[in-house]
Amino acid sequence: MKNINQTGLTWISFFSYAFTGALIVVTGMIMGDIANYFNLSISQMSNIFTCLNAGILVSILLNSWLINLVSLKKQLIYGFILSIVSILGIILSNNILLFSINIFILGLVSGITMSIGTFIITKLYSGSKRGSKLLLTDSFFSMSGMIFPIIAAYLLENKVVWHWIYICIEIIYFIIFILSISLNFPESKDKIKYTKEIKKWNFNIIVLSISALLYILGQLSFISWVPQYATEIMKIKITKTGNLVSNFWMAYMIGMWCFSFIIKFFNLKHIFALLSGISTILMYVYIHSSTYSIMKYIIISLGFFSSAIYTIIITLASLQTKKPSAKLINIILFFGTVGTLLTFIVTSPIVNKKGLYATLICSNIFYGIVFFLSLLVLINRSNKISLKE
Repeated sequence: MKNINQTGLTWISFFSYAFTGALIVVTGMIMGDIANYFNLSISQMSNIFTCLNAGILVSILLNSWLINLVSLKKQLIYGFILSIVSILGIILSNNILLFSINIFILGLVSGITMSIGTFIITKLYSGSKRGSKLLLTDSFFSMSGMIFPIIAAYLLENKVVWHWIYICIEIIYFIIFILSISLNFPESKDKIKYTKEIKKWNFNIIVLSISALLYILGQLSFISWVPQYATEIMKIKITKTGNLVSNFWMAYMIGMWCFSFIIKFFNLKHIFALLSGISTILMYVYIHSSTYSIMKYIIISLGFFSSAIYTIIITLASLQTKKPSAKLINIILFFGTVGTLLTFIVTSPIVNKKGLYATLICSNIFYGIVFFLSLLVLINRSNKISLKE
């Protein structure tokens, strides 16, 4: 029964990332249709979607406190109810304010769910196995990134109302709800005082936190505007644009599966530096590509080599202390979510003033800074925790 319970909890973690991934990834595909629905410009609509990212950010902040008051099971059950309410609100929204509120609620739900999913993995597994399982967990984010752009493109191509994509996404949370009812969850209360724990955190945790922010900001800034860049600048059809995004996330998912095996044999610091360096170069080549075929192969390579970076950041941070707590995990998720929140705040003004090309260049710069930070982590010897347990 213990193995069945552990397997069920692991699958909840997988689906928690799939749910958040689906919500974030489809934004770039359906943004134009929602903007037309509410008679807004693309840049205005992108700012509205900041509500989704803000909800995720707020929920991760709240979860450090909420996790001591409400059990993980109850949080997931309440989350299911809230997600249904918010999706019904999106369907029935007749003005942009109601839409924004419901998108914010969806962000709250997905942020708490993803935080719980990450916490479960760090509680159930340790050492290199933890890194491997976190990679598999994060691969479900990219699996959604592979599947849902295709679904969105199909729905839009066949003139189906855009809000049906959110109904499809809710199926993922329904599965989480069904699994949650019958499983026993690990203890979630942190017995260590927050201020006492912070004193044990080292320089690497600060660097890794900043890396998480810039990596997510760079990745989402890039992939969110690739559809618009491909259709408006490169004059590529919407179906092919959907394939570009889908190919990125498909390669991302396959990369995670591969690296979940590979990282067991190598030092995580070295892999972090290697992958962030390769990804920076590949993004530069993609931005300066002139044909669809080259863009396709480069974005597949980019998805593969960048796939493990965020999870390696989380794993490295969790290995900086002997007993990782929910608060430490939430700090990294918090910074990553700040990156998500800043995506359209940072890129929308750039799109308006400098254009889509300049926005992709900025994404490339963020990746370059992450590579530099990975070198700082590599040369810093402050942590004594083994990276290859």
